[in-house]
Amino acid sequence: MSRIHDVTWRGFGSDNYAGAHPEVLAAIAEANGGHQVSYGADVYTQRLAEVVREHFGARAEVFPVFNGTGANVVALTGLLPRWGAVIATSTAHLHTDENGAPERVGGLKVLTVDTPDGKLTPELVDRQAWGWGDEHRAQPLAVSITQTTELGTLYTPDEVRTLADHVHAQGMTLHMDGARVANAAAALGVPLRAFTTDAGVDVLSFGGTKNGLLYGEAVIVLDPSAVRGLTYLRKLTMQLASKMRFVSAQLLALFADDLYLRSAGHANAMAARLRTTLERAIAAGEVTGLGFSRPTQANAVFAVLPREAADRIREKVPFYDWDRATGEVRWMTAFDTTEADVDAFAAVIRAELAGASLSRS
Repeated sequence: MSRIHDVTWRGFGSDNYAGAHPEVLAAIAEANGGHQVSYGADVYTQRLAEVVREHFGARAEVFPVFNGTGANVVALTGLLPRWGAVIATSTAHLHTDENGAPERVGGLKVLTVDTPDGKLTPELVDRQAWGWGDEHRAQPLAVSITQTTELGTLYTPDEVRTLADHVHAQGMTLHMDGARVANAAAALGVPLRAFTTDAGVDVLSFGGTKNGLLYGEAVIVLDPSAVRGLTYLRKLTMQLASKMRFVSAQLLALFADDLYLRSAGHANAMAARLRTTLERAIAAGEVTGLGFSRPTQANAVFAVLPREAADRIREKVPFYDWDRATGEVRWMTAFDTTEADVDAFAAVIRAELAGASLSRS
């Protein structure tokens, strides 16, 4: 059978571009042998529950799901009553990129706050944390933060704890969208529970797809008293897998031998390499018209360059505009990004942004 694509091709548009990690594929193949009881009563899901408790604490409960949007919908629907609202940043994925699923499927209201760096603070939360008892206003009863954020920034454990204390003091709960939670752990150099369980997070959407899974995420309940009905909500939101062993086996592979940290740490290192390489080129006067708009704290690099130059570079190496009006772009690295990939991409950028190229912009 002929190949239908170039297996060596890699872009910088998203860590979703990457395939599945070989260790994850091996776990799927191993789980394929024989029969297992369906809908989560299999040995892989039972073992996953044990592993999750080892990483997140004795009260942690895990609910494997198909995807990140599903994880957020299940988690938030479990946290909120029908009249509830969740406070999130205006850049939050659950607000901008999930097609209204939390509101349409979960039946909840998203109250957004503009932030300079994609992070909420107690003061920013308070811009929407009001109106309790007012029957005309959706009741703000949960807060959702993203780790790492959609702008590539990180919450420290102390920042999460400060936010959790503030949220809980007002009778609200704290959800973390952890689509890139492994990248955060690798960047911070602390255990997962340090900025989740120990920092006061009530429910975590644990990401796997962006870190080498074929598909699959998990809702991890850190405080069981904060949620209701997840067993039923997962089914009615169409996130209950009959052959759950294949999701659970992948998640087990991610935790085995710290694969989640190895893969995420590598992706972070490749982002740092890309930024450092280009910063040196700027300092040496090799390129003009290129700047960096946000800190690179994990596996995302945000840059600003002329739009026409970005379009020409994109013809050779795919990536996305973040804000076309300002010329801001986002470059993402993944577990399978190589040093050669980074160096080749940097060479394309340097060639395009050399002085002669800018005259065409």
